[in-house]
Amino acid sequence: MKTIENLIGFQYLTPDTILDSIESQGYRCNSQLLALNSYENRVYQIGIEDAPALIAKFYRPQRWTDQAILEEHELTLALAQDEIPVVAPLVNAKGKTLHHYGHYRFSLYPQKGGRTPELDNPQQLEVIGRFLARIHLYGEQRPFKYRPTLDIEHFGINPSQYLLKQHLIPFELESVYASLIKDLIPKIEYKFELAGQVNFIRLHGDCHPSNILWREGIPHIVDFDDARMGAAIQDLWMFLSGDYHYQAARLNDVLKGYTQFRDFNPRELHLIEALRTLRMIHYAAWLAKRAEDPAFKLAFPWFYSPRYWDDHILSLREQSALLEQETLVL
Repeated sequence: MKTIENLIGFQYLTPDTILDSIESQGYRCNSQLLALNSYENRVYQIGIEDAPALIAKFYRPQRWTDQAILEEHELTLALAQDEIPVVAPLVNAKGKTLHHYGHYRFSLYPQKGGRTPELDNPQQLEVIGRFLARIHLYGEQRPFKYRPTLDIEHFGINPSQYLLKQHLIPFELESVYASLIKDLIPKIEYKFELAGQVNFIRLHGDCHPSNILWREGIPHIVDFDDARMGAAIQDLWMFLSGDYHYQAARLNDVLKGYTQFRDFNPRELHLIEALRTLRMIHYAAWLAKRAEDPAFKLAFPWFYSPRYWDDHILSLREQSALLEQETLVL
């Protein structure tokens, strides 16, 4: 059954609605409003009278339940309380972090500045490794109850079947894509078999360099919106790029800091290319599901061209070859 949230999406999230929602939490806005880079949700920098600016995140309707959002808040608040530099939501006078205004749900955050870390800097990678290990120490204490698991079903099988069943791939490429997925899934499954019994823990889940703000020698880790259960290596592999030897060197930099606080299971290295492939499959379906969102049409115009699917299939073929190559070793 369609709800009003399904029908309206973000189309009625006007500047007045945004500012009124912030003021409903006791702040006085000075009418300064700046849209920030975010497409799954809507995120704004809000000017506050006689106080530093705030960051407001309006959650995409129907994506997460309230319980799932609050699980993320609970984790980040606990991390911040232990002086781990994550950007956690602000707690209002009633002890709430998730707020409702009209049909929208939102949370407020302190504004934090910084730059993307240097991925060729061993010292910075070591520091990042230390803080990720401390996050994972919290993450392994108990599981999420309301958030999904980053596994083959949720990131590989379901997204690829969605694209095929909805006929979102150009007709002339459907059979090519289907055949490629049929080849990739067993290879990914084999990598998971090689990894053995991996301990799935609560993760950041989307820990790419743009979600880290480097400032004064400290990495401020932001946007836990994709937090979920998964293997620890998921929060590490996105700092790796380049050829085999370069990736191995950078991985050692990260793990030099990581293993100061938490043991790392080297068998998880078998999952790096498997997880990279799953992310690519999932990302294509994520874009397709948001294709009618006006913000996506502006931000991802290339997605609407046949060229996108040609390039996507080529990238997956390259991943198929990488899945057959030697696993990184420490």
